[in-house]
Amino acid sequence: MAEVVEFRVPAASAQTLLVWGLEPEPGLEHSLFSVFSKFGPLYSVRVHRNAAVAGPGYYAIIKFYSAGDASRAQRTCNGQRLFQKSPLKVCVCTKQKGFQQQVLALNSNKCRELANHYFGFNGWSSRIITLQNVSGFDGGNEELGETLQKRSVKYLCAVEVTLPNHGVCTRGVALGEADIENSEDPLEFVTATRRVQKLAVGKALSSAFQKILLVVLENGKVAVEYDSTQEELTDSLTEEDLKGLVQV
Repeated sequence: MAEVVEFRVPAASAQTLLVWGLEPEPGLEHSLFSVFSKFGPLYSVRVHRNAAVAGPGYYAIIKFYSAGDASRAQRTCNGQRLFQKSPLKVCVCTKQKGFQQQVLALNSNKCRELANHYFGFNGWSSRIITLQNVSGFDGGNEELGETLQKRSVKYLCAVEVTLPNHGVCTRGVALGEADIENSEDPLEFVTATRRVQKLAVGKALSSAFQKILLVVLENGKVAVEYDSTQEELTDSLTEEDLKGLVQV
């Protein structure tokens, strides 16, 4: 049976494992990651101390991108000692009725990790179509009898992601911005500009990946579909039109 994997933060209960019976030891998160990442890419591994009523020890919440990977990990690891003396208990989290968690887009670093896993380092590429300064100034405060100006740095970025082996090409457009408290400090201005540029590029890359659906087959092969429901008006523009659109 095929499974659809998206470039989004895992929110389904079937993608989440609860591990308890963990013994206190250094590097618990690293040990868990080493074991469970063998079953598929992980979004996160979080270790927490047991509540006082549960006695000493720890439990962990592990999020997979794939519910199938989470299920295989649960069946294989439940009741096993793995890296400690006593066996661990592993279960798939149960769905909470009436609770609907907001589905969030993956950040650019997580998108890269997931793309590298399924496509390989050379199986995808990205390029910046345009990165434009769209900065301006906020207005003053006349009630206080003085003009206050706070410089705001804004960059608009368009990024293209290409999967040559699947014939898929997507775009993402995003805005990065930040306020500069002291606009007369050149170092603060340069630092803020670089930070905002990086933010805009990262958000645009993440936006481009939101339009890609991974169809993971039982044999491990991956097909790719373009998610037209995430399509934006800018996707229909040519590169020249897109560059002209954000010219200031």
